[in-house]
Amino acid sequence: MSEQIKFKSIGVVRTDATPDEVRASSHNIASTITVYDEFGDALDGIDGHSHIYVLAHFNALRADQIGHLKVRPRRLLRRGLKLEELPFLGVFALDSPTRPNPIGLSLVKLVRREGNILHVTGLDYFDGTPIIDLKPYHPEHIVTDFSVPDWYTELERKAGHI
Repeated sequence: MSEQIKFKSIGVVRTDATPDEVRASSHNIASTITVYDEFGDALDGIDGHSHIYVLAHFNALRADQIGHLKVRPRRLLRRGLKLEELPFLGVFALDSPTRPNPIGLSLVKLVRREGNILHVTGLDYFDGTPIIDLKPYHPEHIVTDFSVPDWYTELERKAGHI
């Protein structure tokens, strides 16, 4: 039996980038995260971290994007693959926003802090996205010995990236 969980937003994303710009490439997009005053004290000590993890509620998803367990990895369409070439995969094997719970996780560069406002780059969230939590990136999070599934390697090869 599933347990219902409630979260309280701790802040909100602000960006001038359009949703299409965010979808196309978020790597260089500048955004701010405004942390609400009631959570301002939780930012003490964040200064000096080069990167932070940002967890968010994907509030802009269409109803048909929530709850699916299998989807095609559409991000690979940008690499020249055709939709029919993409397999249906479990969403836990992908970073698709389509999920049973519309929660996002991004690792972003923390450019600077101004009070309760964090200036970041690389955030792939739309303007107005509610933030659930922030966590600092630490060196022990680095993974240098990793593997990916065969399906991923084959799709990258088809796209000409291997």
